[in-house]
Formats: sequence, C-alpha cells, structure tokens
Amino acid sequence: MGQHRRRGSRRHRLLAPSLFTALSAVVVATVVAGTHGFDLSDATAAGKEARSPRAVAVAPATSPAADTTPSRTPTPAPSATPTPTDSPSSTAPATPDAHSVVLGATGPAPADNRETATVGALFSGSVAPGNHFCTASVLHSATGNLLLTAAHCLTSTDGVTFAPGYRDGSAPYGTWRVTAIHTASGWSEKGDVDEDFAILETAPSNGRKVEDVVGGNKLGTDEPFGATVRLYGYPADAEVPNLCTNTTAQQSAYQRVIQCPSYPSGTSGGPWINTATGDVVGAIGGYQQGGDTDDTSYSAYFDHTVAELYDQAEAAAS
Repeated sequence: MGQHRRRGSRRHRLLAPSLFTALSAVVVATVVAGTHGFDLSDATAAGKEARSPRAVAVAPATSPAADTTPSRTPTPAPSATPTPTDSPSSTAPATPDAHSVVLGATGPAPADNRETATVGALFSGSVAPGNHFCTASVLHSATGNLLLTAAHCLTSTDGVTFAPGYRDGSAPYGTWRVTAIHTASGWSEKGDVDEDFAILETAPSNGRKVEDVVGGNKLGTDEPFGATVRLYGYPADAEVPNLCTNTTAQQSAYQRVIQCPSYPSGTSGGPWINTATGDVVGAIGGYQQGGDTDDTSYSAYFDHTVAELYDQAEAAAS
C-alpha cells in the first residue's frame, strides 16, 4: 500500500477484503529513465490509457486486466509538422468562460486559452494523429520542466514526447521529450491505486523549457472532496481535448470521483483543475485506473504523498 496512509489511520481497501495497518507518511519516489520494472497486480482495473499497438511501448509491462471494449481506431487527419510558436497570447482568456458552463456536460476544450495550452497529449513516436496514448499537463515548478500524469500511463521514457495544446495533428507550441518518470513508492512497489500519479521531467526544446512557453498549473493538495473542477482529457479516437466542469465527490478515503460523459481510453492523466483556485487537484487515474466506463472518472486524492513526490521531482530536475 506504499506510504500513502496518514499516521494512525485505518481504512477498508476497495480491492481487498481486509483492513490494513497504516504506514509511515514518508514518500520514497521512484525515478525511471528507461524501463521501470514494477509489477502491477490490481486485476480489476480497466484503465483509460489508450489501448492500441502504438501504446504498447509505454503501457504497463504487466496489464492489470484484458480490455474487452471494442478497439477504437482513430481516423487519421492530415499530418501537420509541429511548429513552435510564442506562448499563448496575453490577450487570451486565462480559463474557459465560466458563464456558459453547464455542469456535467462535455465538449471540445477551447483553443487559444492559457489554461488549455498547459494540457497536452503524450505520444509514442512521432507527433501525429493516432499516436497519442495518454494526457498530461504542465506543473508549475522552479525548474519549469515538470508534467503531471497518471502513473499507470507509462513505464518507460523511450520515444515519449509531450505536445501541449495539441489538436488536429498540430503541436502549436512545440514538443518536449520526456526524460524521467517519478512515482511514489506505493505505486512503484505494489501498484497502489491511491498513488496512481506521476511527475515527468522534460528536456528543453529549442533551448526553451515547457513552462516558459505555455505556463503551468500550481499543485493543489488537501483540498475538499467537494470541489468544482475542469476536467481535461484527450480521447484516443479524437484529435481535440475534451473539457467538462463538474463537482467532485469522495469515492473512498483516498479517491475522488466525478461524473463527466465521454472520457474513454486516452484520457488517463488528464488534470482536474479547481475552478476556485486554479490549482490542479487530481489526474484521471486511481481506482480502476481512472474508471472502467466513459462517464465516470476517478483520481487519487492529492495530499502529502503527491506533495512530497513533487518536492523530490523538483529537486531531481534542478
């Protein structure tokens, strides 16, 4: 179960019949630069990472369960060569227009928006339609090169790139190569769903760090379960990110849940951004690796565990 439990606490595991004794609150981060050899044993998880031949190189080496959902094959769009541009316009709105929001409704995320620009797709191989397998977002940090995603999304950095603001075959701000993966010990050692989050390091692109180009979202921890969030994610069969705003609830002691339709495979790792604070308080993952239906998504609760992981990742990236 890792080091996620608060000192002195006890809880009922969702995927096991007995109670476990609380462990220390100290997090030991696992850093991966290449192959990461953990063994995930949660046999009930279905997951929302893209399940296609292109994702094999970065999907967990031991799959938690076979996917019985019919394969979704993306319809290729005309290929476009990613061309880096300046940061999102200072005149662009910082966040989507809250006045027109219908809670629980899903639609395309707006383009030319500073918050949307921090959200992107993870690619295995070339940045082209059909090659993205999970979602990630830029974390604000002193180093300016950190991303947030789900731990179950990848076990190797080989050939993995991040394209913020990606849509319709184009990477408008450029692409960044992923160079290291940081996970909490509960995940790396036992595949603890309560620690299904990862912080990635990226290398500079054309001499620029990713946060210098698109900005980043601050990490929010210990925030109420009943927060209203904007939920982003790139479906594997789409070339534009989804956006849904709704209020989250507590699914278990260390899991958030949200009802938003049309979040299928590929949306794993998508950020949950608190509408009140602008902080990122979750990432699609956790229970059932983010949910085994398209309309319900989960996230591991962000508390001291992810905060300590963030500190270690930032120190390693310095």
